[in-house]
Amino acid sequence: MIQKITLLSVVLLQSLTGIAQDVSNSVWHVQAKNIDPNNYYGVTVANGMIGIVSSAEPLKVKDIVLNGAFDTYGRGRVSNIMKTFDFANMDMDVDGQRLDRKRIQNYAQTLDMQHASLTTTFDHADKISVKQTISALRHLPHTALMEVEIIAKKDVSVTPHSVLSAPDMLRDVKNFYHLIDRPHSLIPLITSVAKSPTGKNTVAASNSFIFEEERGKEPALIHEEWDYGLHRLKFTVQLKAGQTYRFAVVGSTTSSEHVADPHNEAERLTIFAALERTERLKKRHTEAWNKLWESDIVIEGDANVQRDVHFALYHLYSFAREGTAYSLSPMGLSGLGYNGHVFWDTELWMYPPLLVLHPEIAKSLLEYRFQRLEKAKNNAFSHGYEGAMFPWESDNEGQESTPVWALTGPFQHHITGDIGFAFWKYYQVTKDKIWLRDRGYPLLKEVADFWASRAEKGNDGKYHIINVVCADEYAENVDDNAFTNGMAKEVLGYAVEAARELGVTPNPKWTEVATGLIILKLDNGVTREHATYTGETIKQADVNLLAYPLKVVTDIPQLKKDLDYYETRMDKNGPAMSFAILCLLNARLGNTEKAYQLFSQTYKPNEVPPFGVIAETAGGTNPYFATGAGGFLQTLLNGFGGLDITKAGIIQLKTKIPIQWKSLTLKGVGVDKKTFVVR
Repeated sequence: MIQKITLLSVVLLQSLTGIAQDVSNSVWHVQAKNIDPNNYYGVTVANGMIGIVSSAEPLKVKDIVLNGAFDTYGRGRVSNIMKTFDFANMDMDVDGQRLDRKRIQNYAQTLDMQHASLTTTFDHADKISVKQTISALRHLPHTALMEVEIIAKKDVSVTPHSVLSAPDMLRDVKNFYHLIDRPHSLIPLITSVAKSPTGKNTVAASNSFIFEEERGKEPALIHEEWDYGLHRLKFTVQLKAGQTYRFAVVGSTTSSEHVADPHNEAERLTIFAALERTERLKKRHTEAWNKLWESDIVIEGDANVQRDVHFALYHLYSFAREGTAYSLSPMGLSGLGYNGHVFWDTELWMYPPLLVLHPEIAKSLLEYRFQRLEKAKNNAFSHGYEGAMFPWESDNEGQESTPVWALTGPFQHHITGDIGFAFWKYYQVTKDKIWLRDRGYPLLKEVADFWASRAEKGNDGKYHIINVVCADEYAENVDDNAFTNGMAKEVLGYAVEAARELGVTPNPKWTEVATGLIILKLDNGVTREHATYTGETIKQADVNLLAYPLKVVTDIPQLKKDLDYYETRMDKNGPAMSFAILCLLNARLGNTEKAYQLFSQTYKPNEVPPFGVIAETAGGTNPYFATGAGGFLQTLLNGFGGLDITKAGIIQLKTKIPIQWKSLTLKGVGVDKKTFVVR
């Protein structure tokens, strides 16, 4: 007998219940029933290390993405994140006939956000009902579990196959099969090992069956070697009418980016999971997710919005994890979008909700940047600046990975300020002075030195930042961008504060530049986006970011003037974060009705079928846009919820909630896990 275990230690559980349970009114479930394979955008189960993307085909997954595994391939001549082996796929023969979509009825897929699992249910003719549940195990970052349950409607022969296949990008694939035979357990292992596109890295995956039968009574296993990149392990059971049969598959995956010996490690992780057994794996996975959900956003009075909120939180919680040095790409672990690179999307959009709800996860995102500080210092040196200049698109090594045709790479320098901003906000929330000494201030100092060398003193006696790409990326190679200058001004001040917290004398140039940096105005008094801006359409919020998350613009009349002016100039087809900023600022200003109207625009137009995963733009086809989820969550936490990060830590501003809601409760906030309520 053989079990299929994949190199990512992902445990996939399948169980059978026939017709799917109706969870349409549940705030913890998202269900897809009328599935059209030609209009299908999958949902992801992930644990911060592996992301498993669902497929419209029964018992299949579309992709499995492995965090931290990169190589140069595809367009752009840059290092991109890679897929790993598909170790969670299955086939099933029923009375000798291969099961497929044409032969099934009552097909449904249900995401259980509370327990982070995806369940697929269907009937096959009048013979069997099948239920499959897939979980990327939270407590085992490289492992997934698949549970399968089959209910026989009549006497029937069923042959499940565990299939291990390689994506096209992997080369030099080698397949292995062997049994570990012990008196108390028989562990069948199918394993695949391959090289990354350039041969730089080794990727491995392994999986195994977990049977409920006692030792010696497991079904006989047959291993089949197919083509170059695929092999499978199968068994056959004869079921009587009314009989229920259950089994599971565990799989693990890893690479030479993670361990020195990925082949053996993938098998070890699979063996570990297989001998932990299904119920123990599920128990520990559930306990880990219960802890995550202790920090939650609860809306009383609108079950649909509550479900949408859980959907966004679920994705951010799934794509990141504590205790690592991994960050977040705009698409998380839902695929290869944006090449898996790390942008400002992390620090400005996805990091803030995590900082408020799970500082320990937010810390991982900062550690990613800190461990790549030397690369950023080399980047600054290469461009003639001091300090650290972080890349616009960062790969796993922290080097600039923006394709050369995009001017954002050499010129979108606000990213360096964004990172410094995130570091100081972490200290304000946690007051962790040891971290500030060892991590926070060393990075903030380099960021401040960069801005002190980047800013130029003009004939007007003011400091200017020349030749940048704005947060509004329609504006390239312009001077004195409002957001860039504002971020530099604020972060220079943070570096001074951090130095004083540690009893260190700050560089006086930091204060000089911060005080002298100019924020331009138009003739009508509106804050000017950049030195040559005359009212053109903008891609996304830029000036309005000076009011939030920055506090450069605090004067209410100025804030309103800027808000009214730029709202009408934002590209309606731009990314969803702009609507999030408009919503949040209106909520803080007390314009609750308008804020509520904007609220749905932060995500609803971007939903795609059948689960409602969100794309980057309305009508887009590139989900899951985790950046947008981060902006959406900030409208609740920092807009309607009124949370604000200050020297005193997390405080709550006076706000109102829409009349459509009865209350808004923010649970498990900050290191003290406080609760804030707005009624």
